[in-house]
Amino acid sequence: MNVAFVDLKAQYQTLKDEIDPAIAAVLADCAFVSGKYARAFEDDFAAYLGIKHCVGTGNGTDGLFMALHGLKVGPGDEVITVANTFIATAEAISWTGAQPRFVDCEEVSYNIDPGQLEAAITKQTRAILPVHLYGQPAEMDPILAIARQHDLAVVEDAAQAHGATYKGRQVGTMGHCGCFSFYPGKNLGAYGDAGAVVTDDSDLISRVRALGDHGSLEKYRHDFPGANSRLDGIQAAVLQVKLRHLDAWTDRRIAVAHRYNEGLADVCQVPVTLPDRRHVFHLYVIRVGNRTELMQHLSDQGIGCGIHYPVTLPLSPAYADLGYSREEFPIACRVADEIVSLPMHADLTDDQVDFVIEQVRAVAG
Repeated sequence: MNVAFVDLKAQYQTLKDEIDPAIAAVLADCAFVSGKYARAFEDDFAAYLGIKHCVGTGNGTDGLFMALHGLKVGPGDEVITVANTFIATAEAISWTGAQPRFVDCEEVSYNIDPGQLEAAITKQTRAILPVHLYGQPAEMDPILAIARQHDLAVVEDAAQAHGATYKGRQVGTMGHCGCFSFYPGKNLGAYGDAGAVVTDDSDLISRVRALGDHGSLEKYRHDFPGANSRLDGIQAAVLQVKLRHLDAWTDRRIAVAHRYNEGLADVCQVPVTLPDRRHVFHLYVIRVGNRTELMQHLSDQGIGCGIHYPVTLPLSPAYADLGYSREEFPIACRVADEIVSLPMHADLTDDQVDFVIEQVRAVAG
């Protein structure tokens, strides 16, 4: 039995009768860049989150950069973020000219450890950038309290957490702004690159929208040198269709995670959903002591798997010049050596999940 890590073909087949007419409408209208389809999705996504404003961007990384730039983060500044994340989180900080300042993660959730924030704050710190990793919300209350105490902005990286909630609040809506990626494999994915910035701050959203359209809110009037990062019509139309299914897909992901947990908890460390959270399981990540053996066995059995992420970011070549050491991130480094991501998507059948469980149990240790 083959079990795909992510099965976008299966998803498309279930949505074909909705997706094809939506794309055809964009083609008929030739509304390819921004325009009415982008605005319609922006309005729908803002309404889904219960927030005032949404601006579509070319991708999620651009969204992070544009949000930070809109908050006037720049050269000489520092932004605190977590050590175990995809490079896009730190990349966006670097693009502004600021410097990322990394802290370790928590042992159970793998999210940023709020207990390490105070020690990381310096006179140059302008913002905190928590990541809702794998789909589980970070511990936002202490993060927000520390940010208020030190007059820092909070930008939520919600690229893996569409629809996740923390104490009843949607991720992306608790800080100054939230940033989403709609890369095809995400819980809410486009058919190409796409992203969004969301906020209740009207001034911030205007700066973000202008930045993504060459520093302009009015054609040929450019208030500052901007960038080119806009949501295109086809991706917006696809996302608008998929948004209607997001909650049902999330329910299925949660059910799959529960099934995995029941079958694997006695042979490996399985994900733990912390209280007052809706974990949306963008990734289902276990920890084992024999990762190489396990991943080879899964591959031999036709089961897709991965590592998210194998290198603790401040120790990567991209940030070697910052001079961090492995000893500064004991949890993130230990986790990076043990984690394995198993297949996780809404089209998994119970038989497929049980087959994965069977094969993991055969070699996990």
